[in-house]
Amino acid sequence: MKGILGLLKMKTRGGKPADEGTDSVFFSTAFAGQGVDDSMLVPWEARAVEIGAKRLPTSRGGKLLQGLWAKDKYMAHLDKNAVERMERFFEFAAVPSNRDVIRQDEYGNFMVVLLTGTIAVDRVQPWGEHLRLAETRPGDILGEMSLLDSGIRFSACTTLTDCEIAVLSAEAMDDMMTQDPQLAASLIALLARKLSLRLRVVSARLSDNQK
Repeated sequence: MKGILGLLKMKTRGGKPADEGTDSVFFSTAFAGQGVDDSMLVPWEARAVEIGAKRLPTSRGGKLLQGLWAKDKYMAHLDKNAVERMERFFEFAAVPSNRDVIRQDEYGNFMVVLLTGTIAVDRVQPWGEHLRLAETRPGDILGEMSLLDSGIRFSACTTLTDCEIAVLSAEAMDDMMTQDPQLAASLIALLARKLSLRLRVVSARLSDNQK
């Protein structure tokens, strides 16, 4: 964990630690480093308007997030105080059914935590086959891969029911790194663990499908 924290501090402007008053730009500039310009990037603000998302009170969204993460094998490592500190970096929203929160093969700089409802994760294979990878449950995290590595979206995430979600953007992640680097380090480490597990499951599913 100390190694991650050290990396976060090094990735601020001028190489100075975040607590010296500099702002982190590690996440919000990563897409430009991959050759992705603003016209290619789909931020949450644009997607929220497109799908008719409505702002959810932080009091409700934060309570749902706390309850779900307290029961999660990995995220439970964040105690109640840590999750409460993290709430101010999230946006909370209600999304109608049959809306694409994330689309395959686009560039997006946000991740989503499902709070209520069900979201389908689908992928169109290169040969045209439509594959349902998962139907997520409250507490599941979506889109964190692109947030962490600035890569293209691997799959589409579509609401099957009315859903409530928590959204963390690249800009908010940078704010967390600046204002609370220990909290940011903990979150990144836990996201990496959960992502690794999910990729193993998806890889096995794709391998089975090709047999």
